[in-house]
Amino acid sequence: MDQVSDQVTLKPYEPADRGWLVAQHAQLYAKAEGFDDSFGVLVESILKEFEAAHDPACERGWIAWAGEQRLGSIFCVRAGEGLAKLRLFLLVPEARGLGLGQRLLDACMGFAREAGYGRMTLWTHESHKAACALYAKNGFSLVSSTPVTSFGQALVEQHWERQI
Repeated sequence: MDQVSDQVTLKPYEPADRGWLVAQHAQLYAKAEGFDDSFGVLVESILKEFEAAHDPACERGWIAWAGEQRLGSIFCVRAGEGLAKLRLFLLVPEARGLGLGQRLLDACMGFAREAGYGRMTLWTHESHKAACALYAKNGFSLVSSTPVTSFGQALVEQHWERQI
């Protein structure tokens, strides 16, 4: 594994991380896919809801840090009885290809198992090829694929799920 990824620490999400996480999602998706400002608004609302109402026993968020630099995030939230939802999975471009995505996914799924969830679901877009490949490699199955117009773009929304 790359020397940088060996020095990465996964820390619990804190409200002080919100501004960075919203900005990263908004900037990266605008640049890569042309998403409009509504995407950042959605990310901020997800984080505010998490901060206000999450149950730490069964919901958690992680921020990947290398020294003083944030590199990515992943969240596990309750989506129903026995069902966890993976949310806000992000890696900044310079952190991709180091095995950090797998490490974040392992932390999220391990927590979900320990919290007693039996299944995990997630929502993404078909255009996120690397993330979709990682999900498939880790036993997620595509359960639905729907053309939509979201964030100012024509997209194919996908829902994936797996037993954990």
